[in-house]
Amino acid sequence: MQEPDEPLPARATGSQIGRAVLSLLIVFVVVFALAAVTRGRLSLPIQEIVGASAAFVLYVLLSRWLEHWHLPETNPHGRTIECAGGVALGIGLFSAVMAALWFLGAYHPVGWGGLSGLASGLLLAAGSAVLEEILFRAYLYRILAMVSGTWISVLLTAAFFGAAHAGNHGATLFSSIAIALEAGVLLSGAYAATGRLWVPIGLHFGWNFAESTLFGMSVSGLPETSALSHGTLKGSALLTGGAFGPEASIAAVCLCLVPGIAFLWHTARKGRVQPPVWNRQ
Repeated sequence: MQEPDEPLPARATGSQIGRAVLSLLIVFVVVFALAAVTRGRLSLPIQEIVGASAAFVLYVLLSRWLEHWHLPETNPHGRTIECAGGVALGIGLFSAVMAALWFLGAYHPVGWGGLSGLASGLLLAAGSAVLEEILFRAYLYRILAMVSGTWISVLLTAAFFGAAHAGNHGATLFSSIAIALEAGVLLSGAYAATGRLWVPIGLHFGWNFAESTLFGMSVSGLPETSALSHGTLKGSALLTGGAFGPEASIAAVCLCLVPGIAFLWHTARKGRVQPPVWNRQ
């Protein structure tokens, strides 16, 4: 893996934190406005791509003009390998979840589907991955780490990520906790370990693409779509995830916590743990 660039200032000042917060607010307002304008006029995958594109462009411009901060993501070295590695890990993890559910008798393959949903699945997975990683990792995690340090930032970002999915169809208290533990910790750990967005974006994309387009499962409570294969889930909500989808299953939590902890261990081993502001000299 490419040795990471330093993603955060060693000693963030109040001015740096304030500019980063202002940058986040601008991106959030623009993305929210675009979502309101395009809702009902564009399909959901196109809406996601529009929002993600706007967020990425603003992220690049505001980091330079407003924050005066060099983006590690603009460094071209290793980004293709890191993104591809993240995609492979995301697809592999979700496939492992489905294999575990099949082994436990909760997942029952029905048969092959078709290619009709491939394009929309790719766009939706790509758009949501880019948009959510910019908001939650490039901004929220980074800002929190400036103040509270790496470990508290990982925990808080994971909690916010779980809470952000609490309003989805089929969401429960356990589904929010599951998202926080499996996805929140895993994606924040990937960003902390690499200092770049490419692995988390690839991982996020690979997971969503496998869940929706490869296996035809509900992604965070969204309706199931046309997929390359189809199957049914039977059993307790703790095991299958219920209406929210397999990512709210105990199998997903257990399988995703392992690489998440591995990323955090790598972060500590490489000396990339940033202390909270009250412990800095």
